[in-house]
Amino acid sequence: MTLDQVYDSRRAVNFFDKDKPLAEATLKNIVNLAVLAPSVFNLQPWEIIAVKSDEAKQKRHAAANKQPKILDAPVTLVIVGNRKGYETSNPVWQDKIDADSGDSSKVKGAMEAASRLYDATEERSIKFAESNAGLIAMSILYAAKYYGVDSHPMSGMDFAAVKEAF
Repeated sequence: MTLDQVYDSRRAVNFFDKDKPLAEATLKNIVNLAVLAPSVFNLQPWEIIAVKSDEAKQKRHAAANKQPKILDAPVTLVIVGNRKGYETSNPVWQDKIDADSGDSSKVKGAMEAASRLYDATEERSIKFAESNAGLIAMSILYAAKYYGVDSHPMSGMDFAAVKEAF
């Protein structure tokens, strides 16, 4: 499938066949393609949690206004944006230094800029997490379509309950 075909044919699907599984290899392919998505400072400050077991689906279902698609889909993904993913503790910074023969001087300016931009207020750090989570989420939706898997973005849920459960 070409990229324009992926974009042209992707739709938000509300109903899933609960008897149709998603192969683990396909899920891994989707995620591995999606994580190539751009992110702020290329820090990839996110986690992806695959909700597959019946027990986990029940928790997710309760926190998502009991939407049936949670129970019917073979897997739902929880995208977690890291509010502090710009901090120097993010191992991607060290990867950048290592890629530049251990010379941290070139990376230091980007690290300082990220801190100035996102550490200034809680609102900015939340925006950092939200925008990066949105980038990976959209990439997942298109990667899923590329692999022939229909999907649906979700936002209608009790985020605190999801955080507590997962």
